[in-house]
Amino acid sequence: MIKKIKTPFKDLYIFEGKKFSDNRGYLREVFHKKQIEKNLIFSIVSKSKKNTLRGLHLQKRKTQDKFITVIKGEILDVVVDLRKNSKTFGKHFKIILSDQNCKFLLIPQGFAHGFLGKKKENIVLYSCTNYRDKKSEISILWKDKDLNINWNTKNPVLSSKDRKANTFKDFLRNNK
Repeated sequence: MIKKIKTPFKDLYIFEGKKFSDNRGYLREVFHKKQIEKNLIFSIVSKSKKNTLRGLHLQKRKTQDKFITVIKGEILDVVVDLRKNSKTFGKHFKIILSDQNCKFLLIPQGFAHGFLGKKKENIVLYSCTNYRDKKSEISILWKDKDLNINWNTKNPVLSSKDRKANTFKDFLRNNK
């Protein structure tokens, strides 16, 4: 059975699963609708090499709850609360997700999300409550001084989109 753990952030949950191993390999439970209670309609798999940083991303319209886990490797997963009426607005939460610890993160709508690949090969499964809407995607700079996130890396591998991301102050100015 998957164990549900609260975080200091409202509606942000960690789930701990179990891996059942034998001489053939392993079996791992990934999703229980009774525990997640979300209508996950869209799944994505990403593969990233070590020191690849993806994020911080969110969709302004067609917002998504996201359910994240690592199929292979290890990531430093980071979320930032951008819900204006939240007690944790502008604060971030970090967790290591890996194929070894069998943890999942349920991220509610209104959070920016990003991760850093920690192993040679990192395969991440995202399941979402809404489809990708490229026109409403927003990126916030991973090294924004106001967010003060310690990623434990200085020169990550970034996409051009993430290199040109908005600062947190720009995000606030543009999303009043």
